[in-house]
Amino acid sequence: MEDSIFSKIIIGEVPCHKVFEDKNTFAFMDIHPIQPGQVLVVSKRQVGNFYELGDSEYQDLMRSVKLIAKRLAKIFADKKRVAMIIEGLDVDHVHVKLFPISTGEELRDIPDMSADPDHDSLAELAAKIAP
Repeated sequence: MEDSIFSKIIIGEVPCHKVFEDKNTFAFMDIHPIQPGQVLVVSKRQVGNFYELGDSEYQDLMRSVKLIAKRLAKIFADKKRVAMIIEGLDVDHVHVKLFPISTGEELRDIPDMSADPDHDSLAELAAKIAP
């Protein structure tokens, strides 16, 4: 399997706004978020489906997801929930999308993939979210 963009981010070939890293997971800001504050939490081992992870890898992924979700809930206290979507569709590398929302409509927003990322805001948010 060819390295995904996420694998390249993890090894430093592609820059990112890192939020967190441990032995099995890596979290960073999404440059085209569904909602402001969206963080991607990825498994360091590239697999397409979350159920392909070993038990400890899966547990570490969910532990990191919970840690980052709690940080998002604190920072975005005006939002009702922190949404979680597990996928691997656009990038064939299991990842969890976390983002603060108050309504179902916010969950279904489509990001503007043509917009230039606001790297200053992303860096500032990454620093606030980092545990």
